[in-house]
Amino acid sequence: MESAQGAGIAVAEALQNQMPGLENLWLWVTFLGDPKCLFLFYFPAAYYTSPRVGIAVLWISLITEWLNLVFKWFLFGDRPFWWVHESGYYSQAPAQVHQFPSSCETGPGSPSGHCMITGAALWPVMTTVSSQLATRTRSRWVRIMPSLAYCTFLLAVGLSRVFILAHFPHQVLAGLIAGVILGWLMTPRVPTERELSFYGLTALALMLGASLIYWTLFTLGLDLSWSINLASKWCERPEWLHVDSRPFASLSRDSGAALGLGIALHSPCYAQVRRAHLGNGQKIACFVLAVVLLGPLDWLGHAPQVSLFYIFNFLKFTLWPCLVLALVPWVVHLFSAQEAPAIHSS
Repeated sequence: MESAQGAGIAVAEALQNQMPGLENLWLWVTFLGDPKCLFLFYFPAAYYTSPRVGIAVLWISLITEWLNLVFKWFLFGDRPFWWVHESGYYSQAPAQVHQFPSSCETGPGSPSGHCMITGAALWPVMTTVSSQLATRTRSRWVRIMPSLAYCTFLLAVGLSRVFILAHFPHQVLAGLIAGVILGWLMTPRVPTERELSFYGLTALALMLGASLIYWTLFTLGLDLSWSINLASKWCERPEWLHVDSRPFASLSRDSGAALGLGIALHSPCYAQVRRAHLGNGQKIACFVLAVVLLGPLDWLGHAPQVSLFYIFNFLKFTLWPCLVLALVPWVVHLFSAQEAPAIHSS
């Protein structure tokens, strides 16, 4: 394994030194591949384009992120930014690599969450666009464009993770393979017509299941905070350490989103909007309004204590599906309905 990790450092060194002008590009790509972007941007964008696909993006994101958390607990993968110091690699073969503000993630490194979760969650988007193009064109090249874009984006995300020393190449490869398989398996099985209790029990199962695994491993003598300690020790700047990269931050996000999805699907606002047909202008207005509401909603993510952060993060991602699926479309539809008579009377 050390030889594979050493080769990974060599790849990161080549990327950083051979393409210095692309640093900002890689940082943007790693931001676009962040699982938080799936929840906060890709999910509403997909939902206002196709509700079925949007719900699939959210559901697959939260389930895959939970699985990624469990995989990381069992696989104990190092991250390059601390491994180069802990392993003595610098003393054996000094590497010309450096960290970035997004390098210092505190969870274990294998498999890559960016690749695994993004690969799975974007699978329904890719397959839906592919099927739509297949009915509209006979050009083989046009029909394979969504698949090429999907693969190119995931490859770029993987390279960006190696570039910033967040992952080794084998961790990226594991994440890509797992993500594609999970996306393929889960897309036909997204629950959209289930009782509210199903989503509530799912949120509870995610929370209790992860907690049970954590305390079982802890009882067996395994210190699951080892990655947090190493990240804190070797991160170049303390301000680069973010609490939202801790394992339980993703758990609070996933369980909150599962509960919020159920509440949204069974809300009166959703029932009203579901029967209405929103035009393209209204859908754009919904997306813009949802993004604007991210500002005050993001306030819940800035808690002074870690325990309070987890609680507020849970509340934030419980509210988010309610806003995207129910409240925002209801408000836009309400104002549109009020403007229509005014236009006709004038």
